[in-house]
Amino acid sequence: QVQLVESGGGLVQAGGSLRLSCAASGSIFSINSMKWYRQPPGKQREWVASISSGGTTNYADSVKGRFTISRDNAKNTVYLQMNSLKPEDTAVYYCHIVAVTTTAASRSYWGQGTQVTVSS
Repeated sequence: QVQLVESGGGLVQAGGSLRLSCAASGSIFSINSMKWYRQPPGKQREWVASISSGGTTNYADSVKGRFTISRDNAKNTVYLQMNSLKPEDTAVYYCHIVAVTTTAASRSYWGQGTQVTVSS
């Protein structure tokens, strides 16, 4: 089994910054892609950013230039540095990984979500 524990969410004023973390634990053999998604109030979940095992990053247009995704492979952790936050960034943020464990082939795993609220 794989567990994902997210942290770093909270309330911040517009223009501020937050750093989200998502640590994976369990019988992990390798982690391929690591991603962040978000679900604004009353809306569908949307992709925010991704980072490959080789470090290639991609971002949604809405966050490009403001958010930075990174990973620490030694700690099985993915980060999302969010700068210049806007009220429209308010959402529950979820991490997602694709991992191979010692007992299962490549599978998808989700974190429990962390609330980010940006006040105007």
